[in-house]
Amino acid sequence: MKSIRWIAAVVLAVAASLSGAAPASADAARIKDIASLQSGRDNQLIGYGLVVGLQGSGDSLRSSPFTDQSMRAMLQNLGISTQGGQSNAKNIAAVMVTANLPPFASPGSRLDVNVSSLGDATSLRGGTLVMTSLSGADGQIYAVAQGAVIVSGFSAQGEAATLNEGVTTAGRVPNGAIIERELPSRFKDSVNLVLQLRNPDFSTAVRMADAVNGFAGRRYGGPIAEARDSQEVIIQKPKVADLTRLMAEIENLVVETDTPAKVVINERTGTIVIGADVRVSRVAVSYGTLTVQVTETPQIIQPEPFSRGVTAVQPETDIMAMKEGGPVAILDGPDLRTLVAGLNNIGVKPDGIIAILQGIKSAGALQAELVLQ
Repeated sequence: MKSIRWIAAVVLAVAASLSGAAPASADAARIKDIASLQSGRDNQLIGYGLVVGLQGSGDSLRSSPFTDQSMRAMLQNLGISTQGGQSNAKNIAAVMVTANLPPFASPGSRLDVNVSSLGDATSLRGGTLVMTSLSGADGQIYAVAQGAVIVSGFSAQGEAATLNEGVTTAGRVPNGAIIERELPSRFKDSVNLVLQLRNPDFSTAVRMADAVNGFAGRRYGGPIAEARDSQEVIIQKPKVADLTRLMAEIENLVVETDTPAKVVINERTGTIVIGADVRVSRVAVSYGTLTVQVTETPQIIQPEPFSRGVTAVQPETDIMAMKEGGPVAILDGPDLRTLVAGLNNIGVKPDGIIAILQGIKSAGALQAELVLQ
């Protein structure tokens, strides 16, 4: 019962925080918080590199031939001959390097990179990423990464036990990449602004366009925004407006948002999140659980003295079944608080609430989308 009350308190707290976000309206938010600029998106970068300086936790060169080839190619580029026998050192590892190039990034600025082992290395702790070029989807090099790898996980191993905490084969290089090339397109070269809703909704898109047009009517004397669909709102740039200043003024406009009713359930963790607009039609619910307990108590039987018998084990199994059935409760959820109170009155655990919500949805009484994770 305590876990049910705790989940109900969390659900009500989330609903209260959502309902009291802005003073202008119950569900009002700034445009910058609910939409993003299409030309202001991130771009993914990827590269292949080597991490050196590992304490015997790197790739086995025989098992990872690409690591050996990469090491020889790197040494040859540095003017060092690699002719001769094969190296057995395990202080080097082949890695994949990834990063997100932020919008409007300029050459010379830095960004974080992620490093992930590609071979059979056991840990990247203490290693250093050597110069690695990062390319975009167009094949062009946009950044170069290098620096010490920070690994949060650790591993300790003895003769009879092993302790692992986190992941030791992946890490980060904070500010490890320097941007060498800027993106081809520039913000002020655009003729219009395209705003994309993070949660697509026709009502929110229309309200956003109306808010922008109301501002533009007072500032520029006419409408400039149009809702193309549930996700995109197109804003035409007025001739006398500066695009950067226009975006700064528009992104602070307050819009009343609207979202569809959803119930999100994570069966692995027992988490239940109920949206503020979820409604439940009048329905009767009864929940019962069947518990089967199996107990093994083997008995040791000793032979009689001088009988030349042997000690034997006689198995003994005790099976007990318990069935707990709750009363039939009537749920009627015209609002979120009433729905949570009705679920608490049934007195079941989180897994029981998940089963009840799934049953209510199958009965057609849950007026919301049920999302299972």
